[in-house]
Amino acid sequence: MQPGISIIICCHNSAKELPQTIAHLAAQRVSETISWEVLVIDNASTDATAQVAMSLWPQNPPAPLRVVHEPKLGLINARYCGLAEASYEVLSFIDDDNWVCENWVETVFDVMGAHPEVGACGGQNFPVLEEGAPDWFEEFSRSYAIGAQGPATGGDITWTRGRLFGAGLSIRKKAWQQLVDSGFRSILVGSKGKVLSRGEDFELCYALVLAGWRLWYEPRLQLQHNLPNERLQWTKLRKQHRGTGRAKPILAAYELALQESGVENSIGFYSKFPQNSDGTFRAKSWLQESLAQLRVLIRYRKKVFQSFSKELEGDAQILMIERMLGNMLGLLKQRGNYNKNIDNIRNSQWRKTDFPNSNTAISKEFQNC
Repeated sequence: MQPGISIIICCHNSAKELPQTIAHLAAQRVSETISWEVLVIDNASTDATAQVAMSLWPQNPPAPLRVVHEPKLGLINARYCGLAEASYEVLSFIDDDNWVCENWVETVFDVMGAHPEVGACGGQNFPVLEEGAPDWFEEFSRSYAIGAQGPATGGDITWTRGRLFGAGLSIRKKAWQQLVDSGFRSILVGSKGKVLSRGEDFELCYALVLAGWRLWYEPRLQLQHNLPNERLQWTKLRKQHRGTGRAKPILAAYELALQESGVENSIGFYSKFPQNSDGTFRAKSWLQESLAQLRVLIRYRKKVFQSFSKELEGDAQILMIERMLGNMLGLLKQRGNYNKNIDNIRNSQWRKTDFPNSNTAISKEFQNC
């Protein structure tokens, strides 16, 4: 793996979105000592994504651009394709509607070079909105990978946030390849065309942390996320939250393993597991978890019934209900594999076992980050 940056754009029918994204990459200010490239992963597109990407790149380019076709639909499949095709040691994933700052490549290179213990880093994302954006956008903006991911000064967020947005996620190829070579396989596939699945970026971050790699937030890494009004529809946000809920049974298995590693009070987990008297953690059975979700839905049954016939735009409880419904659907899908997934992650070859043995030690180690 050569020193350098591989910018990877995973695309599905992205011909309309690519012009600004590629223009911002063509305008990068990069030292001549830094090698970099752009890979456009054409993920089962049926439009002119590949042709548009090639036509937009300058004739005297600042770096080579290649289009690679990945026929298997699914964001994680496109990312694995990028892992296999990338020439350089750092993979920087940007979405087809992400406009990166002009020093993006150089900053990623500097951060990952200065911190060899960091397996992945992310930055601060800002929205680009049309006039008439909904009143609720600011409250739910993080659903669109918007905002800071750590303190204003940046630093190590392994034991505080513990995950990074997929938009603008830069990964050390060595770290990801080590996971794959040790048997790691992503369970969550991310969005598949118009199907708004979620969680594949968090799964990868959790796996990197379990393998002993650190996560870093760098506020100098800034990108603009283009969000036209057609993206900011309440019905789409509801579907997105249901997709987030579907991922929860998988992410819970990682969160259990992380809690067992002594970080249960640090990271804002989606799930919490009861602790036994001997200090170990007890995973709920599939039935126990399903009944727990059902009890919450029954508690909000009036709002649940309303949600089927009314939009109730801007109501945070509606999004919570969508996540719960998604969680139930995810549990049904994982019925035969729920405990198997937990055991596989607990006993995986890529999981590190010598974490700090207390949250006190962790907090002291990272209190200046």
